Amino acid sequence: MIKRTLTSSLIAGSMLLSQSAFAYEAGDFFIKGGIAVVDPQETSSDIVINTPPLGPATGAKVGLNSDAQLGLVFTYMATDRIGIELLAATPFEHDISGAGAIAGAGKLGDTQHLPPTLSVQYYLAEPDSKFQPYVGAGINYTIFFNEGTTQTLTNSIGALADIAAGAPTGVVATSTKLDIDDSIGASVQAGFNYEVTENMGLTAAVWWINIDADAEITAETNAGTVKANVNVEVDPLAYMLGAYYKF
Repeated sequence: MIKRTLTSSLIAGSMLLSQSAFAYEAGDFFIKGGIAVVDPQETSSDIVINTPPLGPATGAKVGLNSDAQLGLVFTYMATDRIGIELLAATPFEHDISGAGAIAGAGKLGDTQHLPPTLSVQYYLAEPDSKFQPYVGAGINYTIFFNEGTTQTLTNSIGALADIAAGAPTGVVATSTKLDIDDSIGASVQAGFNYEVTENMGLTAAVWWINIDADAEITAETNAGTVKANVNVEVDPLAYMLGAYYKF
């Protein structure tokens, strides 16, 4: 009887120790690293010629490609169920291509961006579970930089002006410049952590991020400076697969 009781106590104690070793607690800090992919789900407005005020080049839109970079995530556990997360990454780079009526134009330009995202997470499992699914919501600030244009865009300015005017304009561009405003918007996410050892594990997550990019194209032409605008609701899905270390 004593032997059975002692054995039961040892088993119960070892289970308790195992649970405590893997339990999430307030004050835990995670660093995650892995491959992050930004996959734009873009919706583009028509390109609009504002200077001179010719209006929209009907049907002339732009599209974006996906890119993969090193993703970094920092998470602080405010409680055993609530985390505060900062998503960061090395700069993503996207080609900007013609779409809609100018789908065959090819690459018009490119841009880099950093999408830092601050989120509050709720962990769905018990704190001592090795598998920790979570959901979250937050705010994103996307910084666009190193915008560039191609000769294809420069050569297309005249055609865009003709479409907007509804008649030949004779505009010939010699150079172009692209500027994209930074964006602020909401984000939502879902993901999980899987504990492999007390301090290390695997992680995967997906985010939907509201990114609204307002771009201005400035062209120097034989008719003076021509300015055009296009708005792109980028609204990407971002994916990350990697590993983490818990402090």
